[in-house]
Amino acid sequence: MNGGGFSMEPRNPLLDDFILGLTRKPRPKVCFVPTASGDSDNYIARFYRSFDASRCSRSHLPLFHGGLPELAKFLCEQDVIYGSGGNTANMLAVWRVHAMDKALSVAWRKGVVLCGVSAGGMCWFEAGITNSFGSRVAPLRNRLGFLKGAFYPHYNGEPERRRAASRAPSRISASPGRRRRSRLHFLGDRFGEAISSRPQAHAYRVRWANGKAVEDPIPTQYLGAER
Repeated sequence: MNGGGFSMEPRNPLLDDFILGLTRKPRPKVCFVPTASGDSDNYIARFYRSFDASRCSRSHLPLFHGGLPELAKFLCEQDVIYGSGGNTANMLAVWRVHAMDKALSVAWRKGVVLCGVSAGGMCWFEAGITNSFGSRVAPLRNRLGFLKGAFYPHYNGEPERRRAASRAPSRISASPGRRRRSRLHFLGDRFGEAISSRPQAHAYRVRWANGKAVEDPIPTQYLGAER
């Protein structure tokens, strides 16, 4: 997710409802992983307020505290793993220390829905642009690499990210900005569709042609409309 979800649009549940619907279960197990936020207590509390216990079985996985479960087993028992926004570089470093990257790969291949917003959306790709290292955006490679190419959230909302994308020839999936709450849906490693919690939102596929970055709009389905 580029934006939206419970942390950015607490009164607009369209994206989170879509995620729960992907499980095709009446009460799926949803695990929130708040590593990118430093296991923020406030962020965790907002997750529990937004995901009602009558609709799903909720849990969260804090990695900055002791008493961790056997990660691969625990994650494979979930229906949804939902990554938070925050510092992408720090999140990936902590995940690798705990072999969380390997555990997530196992869960993904078993069909668990992997999702997340901002940092929690970028991490699944090979590369992208991040402000994890300070105010200036910079390339961040060596991500989990489950999905090919790069993912640039806040693409229109932060002009420096858009400029950085135009200097980075690669296969890019780019969503359009903080004020446009969109999501890219992949089936396995194959792109399926772009969806949004707001009308008139768009996503772009950015490609490198003749030495220039070319933006190709991706048809985006508004979830508030009849699907």
